[in-house]
Amino acid sequence: MNPIHNVRRVAGVLAGLAGVLAGLAAAWLGLALAAPAAFAVTHPTPGPAGYLTPGAPGVPVPQPGPPSPVQAQVHTVVVGGMPGWQIALIAIGAALLAAVAAVLADRAWAARRKPAAVAA
Repeated sequence: MNPIHNVRRVAGVLAGLAGVLAGLAAAWLGLALAAPAAFAVTHPTPGPAGYLTPGAPGVPVPQPGPPSPVQAQVHTVVVGGMPGWQIALIAIGAALLAAVAAVLADRAWAARRKPAAVAA
């Protein structure tokens, strides 16, 4: 066997591993960037005795006076996102692209194949 084949095979394996490691690094970077937002706290933490201490940051101090009027509850309508027909169109386009790539790869592979010797 030609030693160049071994070198090409090892180079291919190393290139594949480099791609996998780059993907893992990108995933960890995305997690590291999203973690501060995921762990953001919007409620005050309890005091040392387990209850909220008045006057602590984020805890209002009760004030004497008339009760405040009830606030109207507002329901927001979620607007945006991607309609289903666009998602289906993207999926169909990706499937067609994969099929074309597979056919082209198969034809390129068949063109490089050496014809088998025909027994007479």
